[in-house]
Amino acid sequence: MRFLLRTSYGQDIRLFPFGGAPALWTGLALWAAIVGGLNVASLPLVREGWLALAAGYALVFGLVLSRWGGAAFWYGLLGVAVIVAPMLVGTYFVGQLTFVFVYAIAGVGLVILLGLAGQISLGHAAFFACGAYVAAILNAEGWDILVSLPAAVLVSAVLGVVIGLPALRMTGIYLGFATYAFAFIVEEILARWDSVTNGTLGIAVGSPVLGYESWGWQAVLETEVELYFLALALFVGTLVVGLNVQRSPTGRAMMAIRDSETAAASMGVNLAVTKTTAFALSAAMAGLAGALYGHVLHFISPEQFTILLSINLLVMMIVGGLGAMHGAVFGAVFLVMMPQAISALKGAMPPAEGLPEVLAFLVSLPSAPGFEAGIYGLIIILFIIFEPMGLHGLWLKVKTWFRLFPLYKKGMFKRQKSYMASERNR
Repeated sequence: MRFLLRTSYGQDIRLFPFGGAPALWTGLALWAAIVGGLNVASLPLVREGWLALAAGYALVFGLVLSRWGGAAFWYGLLGVAVIVAPMLVGTYFVGQLTFVFVYAIAGVGLVILLGLAGQISLGHAAFFACGAYVAAILNAEGWDILVSLPAAVLVSAVLGVVIGLPALRMTGIYLGFATYAFAFIVEEILARWDSVTNGTLGIAVGSPVLGYESWGWQAVLETEVELYFLALALFVGTLVVGLNVQRSPTGRAMMAIRDSETAAASMGVNLAVTKTTAFALSAAMAGLAGALYGHVLHFISPEQFTILLSINLLVMMIVGGLGAMHGAVFGAVFLVMMPQAISALKGAMPPAEGLPEVLAFLVSLPSAPGFEAGIYGLIIILFIIFEPMGLHGLWLKVKTWFRLFPLYKKGMFKRQKSYMASERNR
């Protein structure tokens, strides 16, 4: 029995080297270490010791993966990096990385819906909001994350099915408008259902809780580091699900629908079931991301889940790349870091007083209303024209260039000389 991951290039990565039973015991040991660490996370010294233990485990895990070399080795090093990152960076950057994981979870769902099934959605803000509100309400009622997070996922998945069924007869821009209408309806319900959602005043979201006092132990995830590891664990689980959906028969059926619905139907693919499944999976992952979003911000309101959030998620996928799960991560990094870069640009601009009119206009441009939206639009246009595969496609080109340079030039030169010689000998 082997535990495998299939990358977007068709390469298998074995998660555990020694078969199923040791893999099970290793997973149980890791889970016990995490639960034990969270149980005593209120003690600073114990928390630091637990983080050091997790880092050591990740290092050993990376070294084990290095047996296979190639992608597995680098994924192992990446695992070490994300686990030890909270020890090396400040609290602010830990919070930013947490948001990267939150948006990447939603991005994996969009890869399934847009990248695999080829279905457009402008209503993902609605699924995001439903997950956030369900988790917040259950948290306020005293339920822990073992109940609130699955409930947020389930409710969002059901809504995905609800919107997926009427969308079976729609394609293209009509499907986009239908999902946008659904998002608008959900936004209005959240703003006007005062008895449940508190209307436009929003809801204060408490820290996620693991366990109950009646059980004899309870851990409250209050610090940025604890939320970081919670988001990281859920992102890894979501990524594993997305990768296995991609290589499953259902994923192949989604890709067939994306390429040609007529051809897929002629090969026996059930269009209704496959499309609805894609909507349900994508909505469930968006709901999970929304639940984490509320816990990280500790406050949610209807103004946070407008059409702009759906557009930002689409921008994230266009920039990151729709073709593979890597695009969800690249796009999430872009979505989180781009506003910070624009803010840094604003702070670096010198005062406009005393400068010529043209220079004064350029200096004040980053502070003008709508500048950030204009930058996003410009980036989308540039990526659509010059790099339709997004940052993931750019990464593939760079990796191929480094793999072949400089031999590919010599090979092309030799083939050209051989061709010219054969032409002269005729």
